[in-house]
Amino acid sequence: MAHVITGPDMQVKLSDEYVRLVARDAFFWAWPIVNVCSRRGAFARLPHQMLQGGVLPVGPANTLTMLTDYVSPNQRAVACPNQDVVYGHAIVALDVSPVVVQVPDFGERFWVVQVLDSRTDSFAELGSMYRTPPGFYLLAGPNWVGTVPEGIQRVFVSQTSTGVVIPRVFREDTPEDLQAVQAVINQIGLYPVEAFDGTMKFMDWRQVPVSPAAQESDGRETRWVLPEKFLDMLPVALADARPLPGEAARYAQVLAVADAARKDRRLKAVFDEAVAAAERELIEPLFQFHNFGRPLRHHWSTIANGACFGTDYFMRTAVAKSNIFVNKQNETKYFYQDLDAEGERLNSAHRYTLTFAPGRVPPVKGFWSLSLYNHHHFFAPNALSRFSVGTKSPSLRYDADGSLTLRVQAAPPADGHEGNWLPSPPDGASDFSLYIRLYWPEESVLEGRWTPPAVVRLPSLSPTLRQSP
Repeated sequence: MAHVITGPDMQVKLSDEYVRLVARDAFFWAWPIVNVCSRRGAFARLPHQMLQGGVLPVGPANTLTMLTDYVSPNQRAVACPNQDVVYGHAIVALDVSPVVVQVPDFGERFWVVQVLDSRTDSFAELGSMYRTPPGFYLLAGPNWVGTVPEGIQRVFVSQTSTGVVIPRVFREDTPEDLQAVQAVINQIGLYPVEAFDGTMKFMDWRQVPVSPAAQESDGRETRWVLPEKFLDMLPVALADARPLPGEAARYAQVLAVADAARKDRRLKAVFDEAVAAAERELIEPLFQFHNFGRPLRHHWSTIANGACFGTDYFMRTAVAKSNIFVNKQNETKYFYQDLDAEGERLNSAHRYTLTFAPGRVPPVKGFWSLSLYNHHHFFAPNALSRFSVGTKSPSLRYDADGSLTLRVQAAPPADGHEGNWLPSPPDGASDFSLYIRLYWPEESVLEGRWTPPAVVRLPSLSPTLRQSP
């Protein structure tokens, strides 16, 4: 009986056009996986936990580093950060060891510990919305076989060996709450299971050493996926992330072409050229929020499967390019905006308002915020050093009827009240984006019955008014 070939024939000659096709497709759907594995490779070489450049919490695999305040406007490792929470960060290597996540008693303070695999899908539930009790939780990889230590309250198993853990802890925008939050975050921990002894460990995160920045930034997010290195990174990343149901043939096709390209200099050039073109033509356009997502009223958009992408390759890559490491929507609901009510690009040459009608302020069990990002999806420096407003803001002023009007503009409001002002880039000619987060949203949000109001562009000021304070 003749042997039946059930996958790619590794001995056939491949056409350039076929190599281009497969390389282009692979670059698109594997881009987030390579992104996460590239981060693991970069941080694996670190000797200890540190604040890289004084702003980025990093450390070797299977260690956690917490910030002690809002993230710095200068960090460039992750686009669309927020100044609503105190962040932490860990890369986990579950093929090296399972890890223990240590959860303190947060009281009534909102918190969530996001746990993602290398596909940026969530595989654990830890947070206020889950009523998670204080204690110890184990994260294990797909191949782990072992005994769960006594004192572990629950085990979460990942589909990939590499993962990312990001604690988020709410703090009010006051000096008093900045001080109060320290006692809580000093009890958040993550360490290999071998270090677990059943006792709560404490860490004064203010003592974490500061290291020089890894590289100079041009204002954009760090490039974690380099087309010229994609061919070498791809097999490593796919070995880390097992095929999902239905993906085995896709994996076999891609790996066969990658193997051929590594052995043939000409095919390698074809492969590299294809992925470079895919970056320009497929990936880069997805940086703009108006190019993906579920369209809503007033040109807002949203996503419904954040951190639960499965085989939705388009949405996974679009989110990874524009604002990677989003939470599941029951944890945080996101709304994106690049355009005003008339469909024109938001630009700091103009003034805008968002008015939440009475009873239409974002409905949440946790809290909400409105953030502003420049054209690179990072904070735009301004005189107030204010990059978001919302629940955390003690100076918000509601109108007598219960409505809330937020002002988005470069100059201070003419009425002198700055509490509702979110400054846009001060150069007066930059595109920017708005971004609403609803932490622990109400059902009306998840069901689509609540959506954000229009971003209304105000008439231009006369020359006389423009010069007024």
